[in-house]
Amino acid sequence: MDDKPKFSRRSVLKSVVLLTGSACTGSLLSPKALAQQKASQAAMKYQAKPNGDQKCSNCSQFEPPSSCKVVEGTISPEGYCIAWVKKA
Repeated sequence: MDDKPKFSRRSVLKSVVLLTGSACTGSLLSPKALAQQKASQAAMKYQAKPNGDQKCSNCSQFEPPSSCKVVEGTISPEGYCIAWVKKA
């Protein structure tokens, strides 16, 4: 008798797809992948004064009292950066 397992091309391809999918899912769910990094104040051209009527306190990215979803560090409510988006 032939004791060697027989693999069809279809079963090998299914295994490869399942392994690849599970590897990708694992990397997507890792804490590093889920964590969002904030940009530096210099990269976002942050300034502690408003740009006309555009200021952090009326930006949708601003998180009171002194934080931002996009820019790292302490943010002044009267500041401004290039990520400014009007609050809805």
